[in-house]
Amino acid sequence: MPSPTLTADLPARRAATVIRVASVPASHVYVRHLSAPDGVDDGVVRLPDPPTSGRSEQSQWWPPTMLAAAWVHRHHESFDVFHVHFGFDARTPAELADLVDALRTHGKPLVLTVHDLRNPHHADRREHDAQLDVLVPAAQGLVTLTRGAAAEIAGRWGRWPTVIAHPHVVEVEQMAQRQAGRTSRPGRTARVGLHLKSVRAGMDPRIVLPALVRAVEGIEGAVLQVNGHAELLEPGGRAYDAELAGLVHDLGDRIDLRVHEYFTDDELWAYLSSLDVSVLPYRFGTHSGWLEACRDVGTAVVAPSCGYYADQGPVETYLLDEDLFDESTLEAAVLRALVRAEPAATVADRERQRLEVAVAHRRLYESLLA
Repeated sequence: MPSPTLTADLPARRAATVIRVASVPASHVYVRHLSAPDGVDDGVVRLPDPPTSGRSEQSQWWPPTMLAAAWVHRHHESFDVFHVHFGFDARTPAELADLVDALRTHGKPLVLTVHDLRNPHHADRREHDAQLDVLVPAAQGLVTLTRGAAAEIAGRWGRWPTVIAHPHVVEVEQMAQRQAGRTSRPGRTARVGLHLKSVRAGMDPRIVLPALVRAVEGIEGAVLQVNGHAELLEPGGRAYDAELAGLVHDLGDRIDLRVHEYFTDDELWAYLSSLDVSVLPYRFGTHSGWLEACRDVGTAVVAPSCGYYADQGPVETYLLDEDLFDESTLEAAVLRALVRAEPAATVADRERQRLEVAVAHRRLYESLLA
């Protein structure tokens, strides 16, 4: 049940003072979970993403139409606050400057949530830095997910953002089901997972995977499960990586290899909850939705020392960044994660946090419109 203290912050009168937010993108799971849980009216309505022709429903918001200055000029009467989360890497710094000018012209406050201080898709950070150099100083409301990221923002731009934690990723009903299922598997083989997906620039499985194989082989009763997308590991795939595929297949029965198509959400939650530990192989990055999904289903996370993953929630950390890797810290982190007994986030914690997140955003929007 929602906390009476928090719901008192969302009185019925707010239903009559609806704040319309152009969120970019509105359909992303993080943005959807900024709204209050069912049964609580936070008085915030987020505009749906304008469809982008030629894209699947899952990715129809890419590239984000709302980030065009022309869209703002045409639709400024439909929203009160403009809130940017993801997708601005589809726009040049000059285009983002035009967006900022359009918002100023129409008197619409800009809110920016800084999810990534280093874009995990870009080997070269300069373009992302230039985009942030436009958006961060221009934003009337500035948000990030952790105090570590907030401190970096303060150091780079002289502004301390509001820190609002990442809400749950897995839906509450699924979360409860997956966590309950973990209690019925005593005595089974400990399963450590490395998920290759379609490798981002920030991932370095070539260095992490061989070290992880050695680490798990040194743990009695443990198995290393490696999942990868068919498009990455099979010849002819759109993102086929012959070197990585060769490395994975050469490991043979030293790993439990699973090659498959993209998971649906239900398949992804089932996969994550089947693991005892999920290892993040990132050399650079900032925050992680994957980490939050693991917390939701009760899977321990081993995260690198780069970024601010340890600020998001309880993780075991090993030394990996763009300059350093210490294999011994990876083995030690996996061992620590395997003996951790409790899920990192309970369903009640996540429900309470979801309401806190909604209240915090409502307050921020109100302060900008006052």
